[in-house]
Amino acid sequence: MRQWRVPTGVPVVKLVGAAALVGLGLVFVDGDRVRLVLAVATAVGLAGWAARDLLVPVRLAVDPAGITVVRGLAGRRRLPWDAVEAITVDRRPRLGLATEILEIDAGDSLHLFGRYDLDAPPAEVAETLRAARTEPS
Repeated sequence: MRQWRVPTGVPVVKLVGAAALVGLGLVFVDGDRVRLVLAVATAVGLAGWAARDLLVPVRLAVDPAGITVVRGLAGRRRLPWDAVEAITVDRRPRLGLATEILEIDAGDSLHLFGRYDLDAPPAEVAETLRAARTEPS
């Protein structure tokens, strides 16, 4: 079984960002509690996002029987190979940079994974998935 997970540095950056938001909210409160409430609310959301990365770091796994993908906040969905219609990589220029998104089409659902979901280039993961799919069981 092969697994791809969120890099450990990503949730750390999110948690530091959450702490920085609260700090900035405290510094710039200037008698306006709305600013502080907005900063804290945003920080809580960012910390929750980081918590998900820490509690459910594995986003994608493959074995000879199929693929397991993350579903929702902490769920998993098993996709047998016969349910997987296509494995593609969408490349697009955004803000002067090229981004890649791994797309796993399971007919009734589409699962998308970026570089920071997989800790690997999506094109390499797609090649690994395609190779696993063609291996004899």
